[in-house]
Formats: sequence, structure tokens, C-alpha cells
Amino acid sequence: MHFITGGAFNGKRAWVKRNFYVERQEQWLSAYNCFPLPFELPENNHAEVVLEGIELWLKELTKQYEVDRCREIWNRCLDTWISWEKAEAGRKLIVIGTDITKGIVPVEKENRVWRDVTGWAYQDLAAKSDKVDVVWYGINQTIK
Repeated sequence: MHFITGGAFNGKRAWVKRNFYVERQEQWLSAYNCFPLPFELPENNHAEVVLEGIELWLKELTKQYEVDRCREIWNRCLDTWISWEKAEAGRKLIVIGTDITKGIVPVEKENRVWRDVTGWAYQDLAAKSDKVDVVWYGINQTIK
């Protein structure tokens, strides 16, 4: 699993498109296009699948569940995704999430919870990923 993060509108999507061969729309599952959190990945012949907009899926979880339950659900998804990736040689999962954990702490409790859960979820994702890149202004820095 390869985790790509960075600020909003900093070129994460373009960087992934330049560096990975993602040929079909069904390979690119985006929360920005209202795709629901994929608890399981589709069994298909695609070698690479991109999950984009992790922070939006996490926001939806925080609206429905308490913090501990959000993290439990998130980690179960991660484990399922890793199993999918390892089930067949050549599979690669690319996960893109915008970093919302910097800057001013939100005043509203629900936004603070979302920010906290996202930070913890990204730590879990980074720990379980084989590779982690941060993209700022279209330039990547590999940190794992």
C-alpha cells in the first residue's frame, strides 16, 4: 500500500497520475465523486486501485460513530485493503488523503473530532503502508 498525502490543491492527484498507470475510471474510487467508503475492494483484474479523499470518508465516520469506533472501523478497512493487495501478485493500492491536521484548531467540536480522527487514521495508514509520500506544490518527498 502506498499512502500519498499533502495539502489541499498541492498536486497529489496529478502526481499519482504521472507516476502510476491507472487506465480506467473504476480503478479510481474517489470520495470527491461521492463514492462511499469501500469497506472491501472490488475483485477485478486491475493491478492498481486508487482511493482518494480519505479525509471525507473519515468525516462521514465521525458523524456516525464515536472516536474509538471510527478508528476500529478504519483499521478494519486498512487490514481488508492490505489483504486485497496481497491476494494477487502485482496488485497495488494507492491511497490519497489531504492533510487537514495543520493550521488553526477548529472552534466547532465536530470539526476538532474530525481533525483528530484524521490525524490518528493517517498515523495508522502510514504505519501499515509500504511507502509514504508527501506532495507539496506538485513535488513529492518520500518519507517511508
